[in-house]
Amino acid sequence: MKYNRILLKLSGESLQGSQKYGLAPDKLQSYAEQIKAVAQTGVQIGIVIGGGNIFRGMTGAKKGFDRVKGDQMGMLATIINSLALQSALEDNGVKAKVLTSIRMEPIGEYYSKARAIEYLEAGYVVIIGGGTSNPFFTTDSASALRGIEIEADVLLKGTRVDGVYTADPEKDPTAVKFDEITFDEVYARHLKIMDLTAFTLCQENKLGIIVFDMDTEGNLEKVLAGQPIGTLVKP
Repeated sequence: MKYNRILLKLSGESLQGSQKYGLAPDKLQSYAEQIKAVAQTGVQIGIVIGGGNIFRGMTGAKKGFDRVKGDQMGMLATIINSLALQSALEDNGVKAKVLTSIRMEPIGEYYSKARAIEYLEAGYVVIIGGGTSNPFFTTDSASALRGIEIEADVLLKGTRVDGVYTADPEKDPTAVKFDEITFDEVYARHLKIMDLTAFTLCQENKLGIIVFDMDTEGNLEKVLAGQPIGTLVKP
């Protein structure tokens, strides 16, 4: 495999599958099978999942929730998703640990870099829930932060779209996909890959990003084997 240790960012919305809300068992199973195939090759896997399938702080704020409370509810949603993925992985025979950025033993262990790396080196898939534990930061920012902390070789952003385009391919049929692009070029073209906080963190710490379609089974393994799937954002 091309990478030894990765941070995989999964979207909460993807976990709802064809439903409008919540967790789709078939989607969890698909993700667990893909992660298992990669884990069996010896790649160390850290994971951060969003919570948008359950609650999104920004949306809550627009509906009258205090933004801080809304974001805290979103953090708890990411932990629900983390537990669901852990359960799916264990059901498929994969050792997995949930670490949380907010203290809530016995649901998950309190996150620290040392603990996460210890589990990764022992062969566990490490799922880090709770975002950064601070309001006003997205799970994109959490994935960038955790990727840097655990010294990942690359940040993989698994989405519904198969890479980075010149425009939104769901809205513009003339949009062209990039195989590779630099951080500077993404800024210059005003492309939306992650929020700016997350993106800048990756750039400053030279953590490359691969944006790819996680919903096509087998793609995760292909990305890690170095096949030209998705788009590589290079420092």
